[in-house]
Order: sequence, then structure tokens, then C-alpha cells
Amino acid sequence: MTTHRERLRACLAGEQPDRIPVALWRHFPVDDQSPENLAAAALHWQRQYDFDFVKVTPASSFCVKDWGADDAWEGHAEGTRRYTQRLITEPSDWARLPDLDPTAEHLAAQLTCLRLIRAGLDVETPLIQTIFSPLAQAKNLAGNDTLLAHLRLHPEAVMQGLETIARTTRRFVEAALETGLDGIFYAVQHAQATLLSLDEYQTFGLHFDRQVIEPARASWLNVLHLHGKDVHHSLFSALAFPIVNWHDRETDPSLAAALQTSEGAWVACGGLRQDTLALENPARVRQEARDAIEQTGGRRLILSTGCVVPVIAPHGNLNAVAQIANLRNEAK
Repeated sequence: MTTHRERLRACLAGEQPDRIPVALWRHFPVDDQSPENLAAAALHWQRQYDFDFVKVTPASSFCVKDWGADDAWEGHAEGTRRYTQRLITEPSDWARLPDLDPTAEHLAAQLTCLRLIRAGLDVETPLIQTIFSPLAQAKNLAGNDTLLAHLRLHPEAVMQGLETIARTTRRFVEAALETGLDGIFYAVQHAQATLLSLDEYQTFGLHFDRQVIEPARASWLNVLHLHGKDVHHSLFSALAFPIVNWHDRETDPSLAAALQTSEGAWVACGGLRQDTLALENPARVRQEARDAIEQTGGRRLILSTGCVVPVIAPHGNLNAVAQIANLRNEAK
């Protein structure tokens, strides 16, 4: 039988694998406050659905709590937590951010989680860890309105803070890779025209992105996630990831349009709408999956959502995705 690793490698090589690779991921609220509980939840999820890779989804605060940020679980359908304590209020606060080592309490806890998950998976099941971009972390430290105001009115102050965040994050990526990861899931949240122009993103985002992801370049299963609508799709190729994930059902480009212009440089990860998995039924899920496979001809596609699966998604819909094995043939 083809293994998860073999199937994904065939997909990345532009070949038509035995079936479409499939992967879904979600937050595990409350469980994500303990490395042991998050690891157990992620392993249970994988045992239940047997996806082609495991993407670890900690609370976004895992990488900013050691700086003093805090958050609370209040029942959001996506499993995300609300920030209750920000660290940045004044422009001068950016310069006060200290460099963190991966041995800091919350960063070290996430490394423990990764070791536990890797030990609980078979060697043919790839594992990747979410890494939030420096701008995304800056948003969580300051709040988006404060970040954007400081970025435009006090750019040098923000740049100083981003340099600290990028150095800290790069060190964490290096340490995370040593736990046995096959790659990283790099979450970019500000490459949206409604938030930053392309020039602004290239100034405040792209340089730091490249610095952070450099240690993962030798890994084979790196995924770029461009979050939100009206994304700057020139970044699909600018960051040179082998896999790109975006909200293809909610914003341009479509799967078909994106792959037509990619010249085989990367694989698309998507095709399913979050609301379809949360609110529709298995028949609708299968219909959306068929359309995604028809758009791509069954090549260079990992079937997934454009972001996390809502925690309210019913088992039947998730199982429908997990059971999709022969839709490629139906698309011919």
C-alpha cells in the first residue's frame, strides 16, 4: 500500500498519486493549554481520520506568552482564543521586547508537544508545526489597529520589534525541526490588500518571513498559508514554498487559475470551504471535493480547507473527507 509520505511525495513531484492526498487540521481549545493534552488530542484526531499529514495547531498565543501576552477561551467556532492582555501600547514598547530562547516556558512546552506527537506517529506519517509570521505575532502583541497605526506612523519602532520577533522565531524553528518535523506550516495573516499594500508587506513582512523560514528550507513538506481575502498572490512564488494554502473558495485565485500560472512550482492545498464542513452535509462536502479535483485534474492538489476546520464540524462531514479516495478517477 502507498504510505502517506509516498503519496505526498508523488503529489509534490507532479505525478498522479494512487489517490488525492487529504489533510484537515483544527484547534483543540482548552487542550491546547497543556503540551500533553494537545499532543493527545492531535494523535486522537489522526487515529480517527488517518490524514496524509498531521499539522499541529497550537493556540496562537504559544509564541507570544513568554513576552507577557495572555488570552482566554470563550467558545469561538474556529477554536481560537481572545487576547486579554497585550504587551504593546506605545511605539517605544517595541524596543523593549527581549530576544527569547526556545527554552522559554511556553516555547519549550510546544517543543515537548511536538516530541510527544512524533513519538506517537508512525514514521510514514509526516508532521508539521504552525509557525506564525513576525507580523502575525506583532498583531497579537499589540492588537491589529495599534500595529497598523504604529507601522505607518512609527515604522522604525515597529521594525525594531519585528527584528526581535524574527530572531526569536527563527531560533524556535531550528529547535522545532530537531524534534523530527517534516516541515512547517507558515501562517501569514497580513498579506491582504485590505490590511497592507504589497509594498508595505514587502517592507514589513517579506524580509522577516525569509529570515524565519530559512532553517526549514531543507525540509520537504513546508506549507505557506496566506490567510484572509484579497491576498497578494504574487507571494505564492515569492516565498518559494512547495505547498500553498489559501481561502480559495472565498477569494481569488481559484485552484484552477492559481495552478495554471504556477508553472508546476508548487502544489495547492485547499478546495473545501470551512462553512461547508461546519454547516452542510456529507453530500455537499463530496460535491465540493469533486469540483476541486476537476479544477486540478487530480494533480498538484492536497484536498483541505483554506484554514482550520471549525470545532463545530460534525463527524459525518469530516469522515466524508477522510474517505475520499477515488474521486480522481471520477474527474477524468
